[in-house]
Amino acid sequence: MTEHHGQSDAERRHTEKMRKRQAAHNRIVAGKTIEKGLLIVHTGPGKGKTTAALGMVVRAIGHGKKVGVVQLVKGAMTTGEQAVFGAFPGQVEFKRMGEGFTWDTQDRARDIAAARAAWGEVERMIRDPSYDMVLADELNIVLRYDYLPLDEVLAVLAAKPPMQHIIVTGRNAPQALIDAADLVTEMILVKHPFRAGVKAQAGIEF
Repeated sequence: MTEHHGQSDAERRHTEKMRKRQAAHNRIVAGKTIEKGLLIVHTGPGKGKTTAALGMVVRAIGHGKKVGVVQLVKGAMTTGEQAVFGAFPGQVEFKRMGEGFTWDTQDRARDIAAARAAWGEVERMIRDPSYDMVLADELNIVLRYDYLPLDEVLAVLAAKPPMQHIIVTGRNAPQALIDAADLVTEMILVKHPFRAGVKAQAGIEF
């Protein structure tokens, strides 16, 4: 193996390969000039949909953005995120408006009323251009149970301020929402400790 300027042939080949990849990447990035608010959907049976969305919320906070978070299904359990977001009262409005899943209340009319109230908060935030990002957590669950009319939800999402990002989470996202979205991620369940008898734990599930 020959040496050239302190580099082996393998090292020089690697350097040249990385240089070409960098140049190709830079050309691709240079061609992306559109800036717009995105409709983002996190769906699928795997864990991490809300967690990933809240990670985006944290990122937005770090950029000085104003964010609205409405949890449409999860009940009034204290979470780690609540404690963190409470430190940024001027940037984050965090509302837990769900009463748990439908099997907890066993009252469809009550569930629909709760969903309607929570959606009212989401809609208020979306119509306010001062919000840079709005997270509608578990909205897909509400839509799956027909607690809200899909056409109404899609119309509000379509009329959002041009630069506002909206994140919708929950398994079984309706196809019409997926079609309307700019970014869709499906979480796949490979393995979960709950199946092995491990309970939900602080810092992991809540």
